[in-house]
Amino acid sequence: QLYPLHTYRWEGRERLCHASLINVGIDTDKNMENISIIGGGTIDANGEELKKNEQSMGQAERGRAVCIRNASNIYLKDITVRHSPAWCVHLICCENVSINNIKVYTRVDEYGNKYKDIVNGDGIDPDSCRNVYIFNSMIASQDDCIAIKSGRDEEGRRAGLRSDNIRITNCRFESGFGVAVGSEMSGGVSNVLVRDCVFRNTFSIGSIKTCRGRGGIIENILFEDVEIINCDDEFSDCEWFRGAIYIDCYYSLKEISQKEERVDEGTPLIRNVTFKNAVVDTCGGNAIYICGLPEKHLENITLENVIASGKYGMKAYYVDGLEMKNVIVSAREGEKFYGEEKKLYNIQKDD
Repeated sequence: QLYPLHTYRWEGRERLCHASLINVGIDTDKNMENISIIGGGTIDANGEELKKNEQSMGQAERGRAVCIRNASNIYLKDITVRHSPAWCVHLICCENVSINNIKVYTRVDEYGNKYKDIVNGDGIDPDSCRNVYIFNSMIASQDDCIAIKSGRDEEGRRAGLRSDNIRITNCRFESGFGVAVGSEMSGGVSNVLVRDCVFRNTFSIGSIKTCRGRGGIIENILFEDVEIINCDDEFSDCEWFRGAIYIDCYYSLKEISQKEERVDEGTPLIRNVTFKNAVVDTCGGNAIYICGLPEKHLENITLENVIASGKYGMKAYYVDGLEMKNVIVSAREGEKFYGEEKKLYNIQKDD
């Protein structure tokens, strides 16, 4: 079998998965060291055919294009990775990672030809990783461009392997859903910086997403000097993605329940999140969407020097410490507003 079965993470849980094209550390408990993949060359997973063949066996989850686990001192440089059957570059429990000047294509190829029948096509996923630096890179994704994760629900909390010190600078994103934290974040995520990045026809700049049952803490997240122009109307706000800038504690749920539930180990907490020096222009839906839980409010959310325009304006619910400095919000349809629970406060209307 060309792609044998191994147990490693699939969407935050340990599952039987097909091997990836490039595999490091997935069949051993030993820590691997000093891993470099340096180009320029191309890793093409032929994802449409590979996904079809793997799923037809009915034995395991899809593999990735590149999967590196339990490794430290990793360097990816000057390579192109494309057309994975699932997430494209998956880093699991890794430390000291540098990704410099790589290109990732999971929605289209370099010439704009769209891949068919690809889902869960994330670009780069640091999963319970520490000290990760991604810079000078380009991602055209079918799903999240970069997704920072740390395990799911009780299994993720029990493992307790957080993602920490993630830095993303001078990158360009050309399709997909920007830089995401979650939704599998039960081990915790802290100290994330996204700076000097440009987003073109992505649905969002940044998303921080979770739901009841995840538990864990997301904290100390900064998006700074970022810009999005989205003219792609393929997607609109829904339970899976809420806006160009969004924080969502009801991820995957269509209805926002105003009923408080018991706070326990499965209750997630998001705090200390800042979007600074951000320009947003989107046709996709909400310019800004911020929503905590009635029993566990978001804490200390800051918008500073933000100019945001969308089909709709801004919505905020269940937040303690929402600070807005020099923020301009405009909406092409309806009102620009923010509010908590059932009460909405108008900022202004378009003429």
